[in-house]
Amino acid sequence: MTRMQREATAVPHVFPWTGLLCLAAAGFITIITEALPAGLLPTMSASLGVSEALIGQLVTVYALGSVLAAIPVVAHTRRFNRRPLLLTAIAGFAVANTITALSGSYTLILAARFVAGVSGGLLWALVAGHALRMVPGERQGRAMAVALVGAPLALSLGIPAGTWLGNAIGWRATFGIMSAFSVGLFAWARFALPDYPGLTNPGPLRLRKVIALPGVAQVLGTLLVFILAHNIIYTYIAPLVATAGAGAAVDRYLLVFGLASVAGIWLAGAFGDAHMRALVVGGVIGFLASALAIAMFPHVLPVLVAALAVWGVGFGATPTLLQTALARNAGESADVAQSLLVTGWNVALALGGIVGGAVLDRAGAGALAWSTLPLIVVALLIAWRPAAWRRPAA
Repeated sequence: MTRMQREATAVPHVFPWTGLLCLAAAGFITIITEALPAGLLPTMSASLGVSEALIGQLVTVYALGSVLAAIPVVAHTRRFNRRPLLLTAIAGFAVANTITALSGSYTLILAARFVAGVSGGLLWALVAGHALRMVPGERQGRAMAVALVGAPLALSLGIPAGTWLGNAIGWRATFGIMSAFSVGLFAWARFALPDYPGLTNPGPLRLRKVIALPGVAQVLGTLLVFILAHNIIYTYIAPLVATAGAGAAVDRYLLVFGLASVAGIWLAGAFGDAHMRALVVGGVIGFLASALAIAMFPHVLPVLVAALAVWGVGFGATPTLLQTALARNAGESADVAQSLLVTGWNVALALGGIVGGAVLDRAGAGALAWSTLPLIVVALLIAWRPAAWRRPAA
């Protein structure tokens, strides 16, 4: 019996809502911290006396911190207890957001953003494994859906609300509120999250060995191609909405997508344990149908709205299920596998922006959806094999 199986037999029968919602809140603050500068470019630029392009690099350096730190940080902390590591990541957000709120130095804020990215990389590498260890095998899909709901809520509601608040009361006050939220979250996590030991004798980190575990490469491949295709379109959703004749209301259509993502996470939690493969394949097919509809009817607003809704459901369900499958397949190496996912996810974010920008410049917004179709087909072909989607032992 493995360590995680022994822990599963010891977990209480009561579903651990408090701890899982704490993990969801951590995901929420992670996404808000990462993306909020993009919504406050003009005000931060004017206040700090730098260009909007330089303010945009506050998002880039956050992603760079996550990419560079996720694997080495996890590799060097495998012996450590899990809850102190989560608390360290949350404390990193509190420190970074406090510096951002108080400092007048762009360079210091840039350094703080890198620290926040490192914290984000560590936190996302730990959340999935921690959530799965809190419940028995037959409830893991539901637990993951709850633990990961913070991300789509941040995208659909938190970032628009944070942008509005930053424009209403000032960007410094907004980052100060986020810092206070991080301090409160630290206290909540300290008392709500159970602690779990690290590996007693982890040995050297062998990434190839982890990738070679049954199902791990398939899950990672599906997720990375899926996220790359997603970001080619999503990063440049504003030109697509403008092409459909509603350029002044981008926030409304992002809200449609975000709320649909929450519905997708609910589906993953309600049915993912019993029907994981069907939901993953269905989510990818839904994304494929949505991209095809946008490509064929770029000027028809009702088609765009319907496509955003279907795509949003797939985006909410599919990454949630893929992270659950990855943690299951990796077993004792779940944190290492999640660090690979965090690294690849951020690389896909960057590549999606680069590829989408090149397509937009050379062929216009109408070509964005067409450019994703081959990638989505590849994701579907990778996901189709049933090997990675086995059900866990109860």
